[in-house]
Amino acid sequence: MNTNRTYDVAIAGGGLAGLSLAIQLARKGWRVGLFEKESYPFHKVCGEYISMESRDFLNGLGLPLEAWGLPVINQLYITAPNGESIKAPLPLGGFGVSRYKLDAALANIAKEAGVDLFENTKVYDIHFEEGNHRIQTSEGLFKANLACACFGKKSNLDVKWKRHFMKDGGKQNYVGVKYHVRAALPEQEIALHNFPGGYCGISKIEDGRYCLCYLTKSENLKNNGQSIPAMEEKILKQNPALRKLLEEVVRLFDEPVTIAQISFSKKTQVENHVLCIGDAAGMITPLCGNGMSMALHASRIAAESTAAFLENRVTRDEMEKSYQENWNRQFAGRLKTGRLIQRFFGKPFWSIVLIRIMKPFPFLVRSLIRQTHGEKF
Repeated sequence: MNTNRTYDVAIAGGGLAGLSLAIQLARKGWRVGLFEKESYPFHKVCGEYISMESRDFLNGLGLPLEAWGLPVINQLYITAPNGESIKAPLPLGGFGVSRYKLDAALANIAKEAGVDLFENTKVYDIHFEEGNHRIQTSEGLFKANLACACFGKKSNLDVKWKRHFMKDGGKQNYVGVKYHVRAALPEQEIALHNFPGGYCGISKIEDGRYCLCYLTKSENLKNNGQSIPAMEEKILKQNPALRKLLEEVVRLFDEPVTIAQISFSKKTQVENHVLCIGDAAGMITPLCGNGMSMALHASRIAAESTAAFLENRVTRDEMEKSYQENWNRQFAGRLKTGRLIQRFFGKPFWSIVLIRIMKPFPFLVRSLIRQTHGEKF
């Protein structure tokens, strides 16, 4: 590990956005320090489905996706809380892989590229002064010409910086829960099961496993004594298809991976001259199945903008403006559509109505999917 505490770029958060950005910048010859509060490999709440739009990019980073033999997913199955259902092909499609496997592999590639990767290191604050960033961490103070926030769905920095979305988005208070399971399900299918106040997705990943992940309003958990098993029994199992699924799968975790206080409100892409990337810049609703690809694509946009700045081709203000404009051009519409779709899901009446409307017209399903996804990059 390099003992240097001054970097061209400091990155807070070692998820998909942070790792892929670090790899791209390090390969251009820049000194990159990346700070991750956990130690690889580790599990995190995520649907673990990646749109095919990202496959070429991941291969370019050096991931042996073909050798991994990952399941290809090209069919969507949706059920309403009363069990009514619809199936439709997935335009472009995707593949499944766990964050446990994916992030650890990218972390190794980052280290090979020359990134200084600080694991088990918390970032307490990033502040800008005299043209540089000061990064306060559990490992001490670091400096960087540029800082990027890739810390995911929520962070202590959101609170410390008093980010605007926290004023109302923080009150939405969704809870995410994830398991890995064994299941007798079609490997080419991703299923989305609605229940009162939330929805549950399941799709295949590596090694014959399936990722079962659901999002619910916090009231469901609160009203069941903060007990996840009780909530699953009383709320999730109201959907007969989901009841059958939950009773038949073999759970591979002793306890689920969880996260609380998830927000889908609009966020800013720059805070105090720090570029926000991935979920830190804006989180698409999980039912759209495109959060992982968006994080990867955003890292590419950020890498192009930051390279121009580091090479003195643009000013800091020009870089920040360029990044925000390109980010919004790619993702603002998708997030807006995702928030609109989410209004129907998790609400028994409206999710039933939506499925009944779409069932005779499968082109409507394809249209909605296209509006939450992009082209290959």
